[in-house]
Amino acid sequence: MNLKQLSHQLGLSQTTVSRALNNYPEVNAATRERVKQAAKEFNYRPNARATGLATGRAGAIGHVIPVNSSEVLNPIFTEFIAGASQTYSTQGYELILSLAPEGSEDAVYRQLAARKSVDGIIVHGPRVNDHRIPLLQGLGLPFVLHGRDTTNSTEYAWIDINNRRAFFQATKLLADLGHKRIALINGDVAQTFTARRRSGYLDALQQTGLRADESLMFHSDLTEANGYQAASELLASEDPPTAFLVSSYMSALGVRHAIHNARLSLGPDVSVIIHDDDLSYGHNSGDIPQFTATRSSVKDAGILAAEMLLSIIDNPDAPLPTKLLEANLIIGASTGPRKQH
Repeated sequence: MNLKQLSHQLGLSQTTVSRALNNYPEVNAATRERVKQAAKEFNYRPNARATGLATGRAGAIGHVIPVNSSEVLNPIFTEFIAGASQTYSTQGYELILSLAPEGSEDAVYRQLAARKSVDGIIVHGPRVNDHRIPLLQGLGLPFVLHGRDTTNSTEYAWIDINNRRAFFQATKLLADLGHKRIALINGDVAQTFTARRRSGYLDALQQTGLRADESLMFHSDLTEANGYQAASELLASEDPPTAFLVSSYMSALGVRHAIHNARLSLGPDVSVIIHDDDLSYGHNSGDIPQFTATRSSVKDAGILAAEMLLSIIDNPDAPLPTKLLEANLIIGASTGPRKQH
């Protein structure tokens, strides 16, 4: 059943039905309830474009990704989008994914705002001193940041993982297992989560009386190739680490390969803890996961971020929401006590 048919069934105009379904206060409560009951009875799902004609909204949420970014190839991004899309579809919104050519990301945001193509934006991969925050604030586009930029003191909506606490717990576990040379394979220094994970790692070293060694800390894009290169170089050094803390599952695959090539065993010889984001394809699942991991559901984060953004759109005068998610430390087969030589 479409909007026209539902309106005819109820004896109401299409505008009234659409506004009732979107909780507009000018439609009295009895009519809103009658319309919603009929929509449920006839299994009516609002069409985003039809709703937009009645409400003045686009019925769409935007996600802007730079063309040269590895974001769209990242399973984390795919998982987040799956969760967000689930929320959009139940609320009658469409997702618009815009790929921005190099140097044109700001222009894409401006075009989306000028054309009123979207009702809001989810911002991915926050950077240190992220200029997209003031840009979107200036454009008046509602947005939610997936992550945080703590260098920005203005009020904005965000959802993030407690990266500092997760990496503090992981590092402390390795130290408690007797490891004294713990390497950190981390993300690009331009990404805000990188600093918080490094902070948790350093805090745990200090608390457990271990010396921080810059030669054990690598920062780059979280790819399998970079994980392999960093781990290979460290394992070939004169004083190699006996444990690794790795910022992604993809990088950890490279670390595991490097350990194997060094004729060492993952777990008994070299311990590894990763951040795996509880990916739904389940490569680190099972009764005993292959990797010990700090785990959070990025799909759930997508669902929550979308719910937050739609709430902002519906209640523009309400305080902007923020949410800090905790990661769980899951023990797998990749960690064990440091071997005594």
